Amino acid sequence: MAGVETQVEELPQNRVRLTVQVPSHDVHHAVEHAASDLAQSVKIPGFRKGRVPRQVLVQRVGKQRLMTEAVESHIGGWFWNAAARTRLRPVEQPQYDFELPDSADEDWEFTATVAVQAKPELADWTELEVGISEVEVPEQLVQHELDALRATVAELVPVEERPAAEEDTVVVDLAGEGGETRRDYVVELGRGAVVEEIELGIVGMRMGETKEIAFELADGSQQTVVVTLKEIKEKVLPPLDDELARAASEFETLDELRSDIESRLGEQIGDEVEARFRADVADALVAASRVEAAGPLVESRTRELLHGLARQVESRGVKLETYLAMTGQEPDQLVARLREEAERSVARELVLEAVAEKLELEVGDEEVEGLVREQAEAVGDDPAEALAELRESGRFEILREDIRMRDALDRVAAEVKRIPRELADAREAIWTPDKEKPQTETKIWTPGEGAP
Repeated sequence: MAGVETQVEELPQNRVRLTVQVPSHDVHHAVEHAASDLAQSVKIPGFRKGRVPRQVLVQRVGKQRLMTEAVESHIGGWFWNAAARTRLRPVEQPQYDFELPDSADEDWEFTATVAVQAKPELADWTELEVGISEVEVPEQLVQHELDALRATVAELVPVEERPAAEEDTVVVDLAGEGGETRRDYVVELGRGAVVEEIELGIVGMRMGETKEIAFELADGSQQTVVVTLKEIKEKVLPPLDDELARAASEFETLDELRSDIESRLGEQIGDEVEARFRADVADALVAASRVEAAGPLVESRTRELLHGLARQVESRGVKLETYLAMTGQEPDQLVARLREEAERSVARELVLEAVAEKLELEVGDEEVEGLVREQAEAVGDDPAEALAELRESGRFEILREDIRMRDALDRVAAEVKRIPRELADAREAIWTPDKEKPQTETKIWTPGEGAP
């Protein structure tokens, strides 16, 4: 899509008309793609699916249908690419106007009319005061890390005089309803190796004891298992000394090990503090610029968040309705909370986009391609295929804008006035009429969320 040219005509009521010129190689690609899809779905005597020659396919389905398929399957990507390149933020699906291409090897043009989000009037962010916490590493976190290391080299000692307790390691026989038995099964309690009901049922059992435990499957059905406890072992943690450091790490002394843990935790906490500060910076600029996101853009983002939550929950084998019942939420409450998240997310994007425009920030193809290659290689994907897919779907330009807004937030975060978090919280606690809004947990906006 690098050769796409777009003209923008501003219309009343925050609407625009885009005239998009699609280069011939993109038209050719779209027609090839459409021909491949049609060849897979159209039945033509004497030819297997996917093996129909182009000339025969066109004779059978007609040139108009082929071109219609090519345009309809790609025009959305072309439009969103053009919208991203011209830095417009549509708040609805566009209305297209075009004539079908005459040829797969010629440039083609279409127009799209769409409502866009009004641009905010930015406040002077250099005058904003935003709270940031001091980076402190609590001693209990360091101790927790040390205890976790001690557990990796702990000795398991048999126990006979007491019942099984949390964090014990036990050996059990498990007999299911169908007669299937697992003998000498080792369970480290508290690790989630077996269903929660079985773990809780084992706690309190004594050696040699047999117990019937009922539990619920993911589909809601009930099952029982007969558990016989055969052995109980408890972890005996080694002392905190230099020998532990040498046994559980690459360090020679406990002081070196503790220093490394404090340093790593400090970096993690520092990252979390900076992430919260950046989110607060964006929110402060939104409030100072009086940006209120609403309308179709927010509704579209709300649906994205809802669908994302549903996929996340269902990937764990739980229906969304069950999740709501478990968390005590009503569907209307969930949608209202997600809508507030969407409003905040969209408002942040709008104000940062305005910052990027004011600062005339630009992101070159090389930077976007470098990021895509890095991410593709990290997960074992083909970088060339990832780039091609991004360009075809229209997300290449969306990613470019995400990077641009990240750069804008970098600039604003560097130029606001940082004040202690305690002072900022104290000021926030002072009631003013404009704070009569319920506070809800919200997801921090990060680059990559893109346009709907």
